[in-house]
Amino acid sequence: MHPNLSSILTGDGPKLIGMVHVGALPGTPFAEQSVQALVDQAVLEARIIEESGFDSIIVENMHDTPYVHGDELGPEIVAGMTRVCDAVVDAVGIPVGVQILSGGNRHALAVAHTVGCRYIRCENFVFAHVADEGLLDRAEAGALLRYRRSIGAEGVQIFCDIKKKHASHALTGDLGIAHFAHGGEFFGADGFIVTGQSTGQATELADVKAVREVTDLPVLVGSGVTPDCASDLCEYADALIVGSWIKADGFWKKAVDPQRAVEMVKAVRG
Repeated sequence: MHPNLSSILTGDGPKLIGMVHVGALPGTPFAEQSVQALVDQAVLEARIIEESGFDSIIVENMHDTPYVHGDELGPEIVAGMTRVCDAVVDAVGIPVGVQILSGGNRHALAVAHTVGCRYIRCENFVFAHVADEGLLDRAEAGALLRYRRSIGAEGVQIFCDIKKKHASHALTGDLGIAHFAHGGEFFGADGFIVTGQSTGQATELADVKAVREVTDLPVLVGSGVTPDCASDLCEYADALIVGSWIKADGFWKKAVDPQRAVEMVKAVRG
């Protein structure tokens, strides 16, 4: 395992990272629960993921659809995610990461630095593309790394999606995924997340291999991981991020299913 990843996820062998999808936060179109209810559910699912044998957890506001991007995110989102992440960090003994959609990378860094999350997941770190929330025309890397330095959060690692899911890459259609990895490494990424085209869709093994062959940074798989494909992916990946498959019926909107979570761990570790 790459040392950048082992500094967060100790031990040898490929690692498993489970997703906690926080319910819709206050102010978003589908919000129904109190903040305390959201916290309680996130803590419950985080404990199930840890007890199942996963190595880490990412907390994400995926239910906040339809997303706004970057500076359009309100302070209520940062406040809600801070409270949820703080509770999850206190509740488990494994490293916790955070992602704030869409493009809330400075927001996520601030949350992580405040409550003790170890890393963030960043989309649009390098290159522009067209996502379902619109045109993401500016790479995040320059401003984000300067912000990390300005708040003293260098201990928070940034794992970056390349050729991000839920997006068109026609603007960069002349570039293969290896070019995205080269660009991300040149701009200071701490690791790369390779995905399929949408949530729950399988990640192409050839894409994971292509990134592995051009970088010494950690390579993570970020969508479509199942027990059937896990061992093949682990040949090239340092870690597998699992969200949809460990939920009831394999559907990301549902709660974590303890039995499916254990089955996922067994598929990787035997």
